[in-house]
Amino acid sequence: MARILALDFGKVRTGIAVTDELQLIASGLTTVNTNELIPFLKDYLAKEQVAHIVVGEPKQMDGTASKSETLISSFLEKLKKAIPNIPIIRQDERFTSKLAVQSMLEGGLKKKKRQNKALVDEISATLILQAYLDRKL
Repeated sequence: MARILALDFGKVRTGIAVTDELQLIASGLTTVNTNELIPFLKDYLAKEQVAHIVVGEPKQMDGTASKSETLISSFLEKLKKAIPNIPIIRQDERFTSKLAVQSMLEGGLKKKKRQNKALVDEISATLILQAYLDRKL
């Protein structure tokens, strides 16, 4: 079975998470500068089989698209052209950053580690992927 990859897309950097080959467990992979994201993904896909890519969909509390959706839509068009054979699925990402910081607190990470925005992005991607896996069941 192929893995599922998830992205917490950001203007500056993007958190990436991935499942195991059985698509049971979501784990943080890394955080990449967004301007290096497509080359990173191409390299990763050359080494690993990926069934599809889950991309966080930021929404307002009322369910409407957030301001950052414009940036994400533009990126998704580039991604579809660069990697046309991998389906892209969207997943609501409301509260993932807050949940990521909360999980860091509960995990006992020191304040310095909790301020690491790259780690927050990676954990957010993991939460997006886990929410997708939970929804898929």
